[in-house]
Amino acid sequence: MKDLATLLNAYCEAHTSPQPPTLYELERETHLKTLAPQMLSGHLQGQFLSLLSKLHRPKLILEIGTFTGYSAICLAQGLQEGGRLHTIEANAELEYLIRKYVAKAGLEQRITLHIGDALEIIPSLEGPFDMVFIDAGKQDYIRYYDMVAGNLNPGGLIIADNVLWDGKVVNEGRDQDPDARSLHEFNEMVQRDPSVENIMLPVRDGLLVVRKLGET
Repeated sequence: MKDLATLLNAYCEAHTSPQPPTLYELERETHLKTLAPQMLSGHLQGQFLSLLSKLHRPKLILEIGTFTGYSAICLAQGLQEGGRLHTIEANAELEYLIRKYVAKAGLEQRITLHIGDALEIIPSLEGPFDMVFIDAGKQDYIRYYDMVAGNLNPGGLIIADNVLWDGKVVNEGRDQDPDARSLHEFNEMVQRDPSVENIMLPVRDGLLVVRKLGET
């Protein structure tokens, strides 16, 4: 018998706008051709990112951690006319899959893919950004945040994925793995940051939505 969390997630997906055919195909191919398909944002989280982007209407988005491109396509749906999304992926073997589905989604002119180390690429990108989505190496979240916070427009959003880390962030001491410890430190740092307001949501593995204070 399915547990309550699984049933509730299925219920939420059933009452969420359906994913476009291109994203459905991407989800299926990701499960068939990658070793860790659970890294994909998926229907529920993807629709949340898409809706948030459409509400915010960003001109410039930065995504740190592309994986196969699902979240990039979702976020790009809310871009203003002439807007652009820069997305960074460390794994060059995923480039063909990302480019294939960005093209299928008709977003080749709006999404720029960078392959390499985000810590090296981020300083080369010209901002300021209106939205930043962090979903890469968990032990580098604080470094990513520090690099982008000063290059974010007032009223801009930073969204961090996996901030609950399968619930391990609430463990203490030796019961936390290195990623869980790093994520907990990141969550605590954001909570103490007087320049932002934030909300943590238990969507999938946890999303932390951060808004930079100031005029929009």
